[in-house]
Order: sequence, then C-alpha cells, then structure tokens
Amino acid sequence: MELKDLNIPRCKKFSGYKPCISYKNCLENGCQADIPENHIGVKILLISLEALGAVLDNTAILPAIKRKFPESTVYWLTMENAQKVLHNNKFIDRVFVWNDEQRMILRNIEFDYVMNSDKSDYACAFTNELKAKTKLGFLLNDDGKIIPANKGAFYSYVLGNDDQLKFRENKRSGLDILHEAFELEYKMDEYSFELDDDEQTFIDNYKKEIKYNPKKTYVGFNTGCSNFFPNKKMTIKQHVQLINELGRDSDKVIVLLGGREDTERNLKIADSVKKNLKNKVILTPTTLGLRRGFCFMDICDLVISGDSFGMHMAIALRKYVIAWFGLSCAAEIELYGRGEKLIPDGLECSPCWKKVCPYKLECIDMIDLNRIIAITRNYKKS
Repeated sequence: MELKDLNIPRCKKFSGYKPCISYKNCLENGCQADIPENHIGVKILLISLEALGAVLDNTAILPAIKRKFPESTVYWLTMENAQKVLHNNKFIDRVFVWNDEQRMILRNIEFDYVMNSDKSDYACAFTNELKAKTKLGFLLNDDGKIIPANKGAFYSYVLGNDDQLKFRENKRSGLDILHEAFELEYKMDEYSFELDDDEQTFIDNYKKEIKYNPKKTYVGFNTGCSNFFPNKKMTIKQHVQLINELGRDSDKVIVLLGGREDTERNLKIADSVKKNLKNKVILTPTTLGLRRGFCFMDICDLVISGDSFGMHMAIALRKYVIAWFGLSCAAEIELYGRGEKLIPDGLECSPCWKKVCPYKLECIDMIDLNRIIAITRNYKKS
C-alpha cells in the first residue's frame, strides 16, 4: 500500500494518531463521523496575539466568518496569556499558542485564508511564512516594514499612520474597520464569549455566598488596568468619592472588580469606604485568574471602567457600561447601545496613546464624576 491508497478523511475529528471513534477504522470504512459540522471545509487562521482586550474584541468577527464560510475550520493563534479568553468559544475549532512548537505546526498546514489583525513586526513576519491561498490584514515587506496585505486593510493601515485621522476625524468603530480589513460583512455582531457550565455553577454558588438580591442593582467598579498603559484608571480618591455617593442609594450594591495587579488598590478603596457603607461593598477576589474574573463581573448589572480589558469583559458579558476615555480613542469602541462614553471636552492632548503623561494627567482629573453618578442612578434594571 502507498500513501495515495490511504483514504484520509477531511474531518475535524480525525487526527491520524488514533481512531476518533473507538474500534472504528476510518481508513478502511470511510469517515464514521461524516456530518456537515465535522467537515474541514475552508481552513482559516486568525492571528490576534495581544493585548487581552483586543483579542476579546476581535472575537466579534467570528459570526461574520461563519456567515461567509458556513463549512469551515477556524484556527486562532494568540499569546499564552490570552488563550483563556477564547476558551469555550463555539466558533473556534482549535486555539494555537505563540510558541516554537505550535508555530511549527502552523507552518505545515496549507490554509485557504490567513487573517492577521496585529500590526506587529513579528506577527506580520510569521504571516509571511505561512502557506495560504489568501492573506488578509497585515504583512511585512522586504525592508521589514509593516504593510497592508489587501485593499480592505488600507483604511486600517492609513489610520495607524495618520494621527489627525485617528485622533480627530475617524468615527468608525475598530470592529467595523477590522471587518473591512478581512473582507467580511459588518453587522455589529456581539463579542463571541460564553461561560462554561462549571463557571455558571460557580456564579450561582457565589451569589448564594453574598446573599445576592435580584431586586437590587449591582454596580461594578473595574478599578484598574494593565501595567502596560497605567493611566487608564481613576485615582483611589475618585473611586472612593463615587462609591460613597452611590452607596447611599438603598437599591444599590457596590462590587469591586480587578485583577492581581489591582489587589492592593481595591483593599485601600474598600478600607476607605467601609465606615460609611458597612456591608454594601463586595470585595471580589483578585487572584483567582482571568476566567474567575469574568464570573465575578457577571453578577453586576452595570460596570464603571476605563478603556481597559475590564471594559471589554463587561461588553462581552453584555453589561451596561460607563466607560471613560483619556489616552485612547473612544470612537473605536462599540458598546452596542448598552452604555455611555465619557470623553474629556476640549483637551487638546487627548487621545494620545502615551504610556507616560508629559503633563499632569488632566484627562483623569477631568472625569465627570457627577455624570457617572447621574447615569448610574438613571439606569433601570430590566
């Protein structure tokens, strides 16, 4: 027998290592799991490596991909810390992690489409290396410069190189622009994110632990942000002022949210308000990992946040979001009609996307706390 004589199934379940169904020989008897959802179809690799918020945001393109290619296999390449964002995603067949072994595997697959959303030299260089009939998004040229791979990516490319367009003129959301780059129809699809059964059970148990009252409005404060852009968060003093005011409302419960890097900050906030609010503030754990962070946020009805991963978490969980912007571009974020954006009025240096402020963080000082209070109090729980 020769290789050409083997009937190797084009089925998502078949690995070539062992039978996908015990004691069923697909090589001799044909595919034993021959149903449409198992057909490989069009092979698509999505490259979205970082940051966490961008990876989560980019999951909104998956429904459009499945509309255009209903019979397809979707692979996603991302950084190790971001793979948990993609856990339990019904549209993704396999997540690959950015390491030597997994990149080696990808180099040996022939794709129909590679869609690279990352404008980084290493993501673009790797896209160059891959075998694909069509490459969309961004590549690297012979001089090592990032370039658009297709006409649809031109606007996104120019946007990144023109501060006047990006900071002052553009009114399109990042997702609208990304759909265009990948030649997909934009229908304002939601982020693609689902908690699994174990996580739903965890949430139910946590609600019992905190004596959750469905008649009350749970107001989440995502107090921090990543250390990469540290100026995407309010001061502790501002949080305390907001919480002390909103905590006076009999129908509201305050929930402090954050990651490991926010542990000390949240403890300081909780300690500063506990005398006035006693049992009206829930200090959620910050060290149990990313997926548990989603679980704690899920108990909230409304989330107050800067433009951070926490904001994207709230959007993915379909919460009402009050988001304030300073250094980043508010127009590029889609709230799906569930929220309000607070943008500093008349501040010439905003947005800037600078990691270190050369001034005095006016964009943080200018956050309209009274407006946040008013929006929160006008929110009606459905």
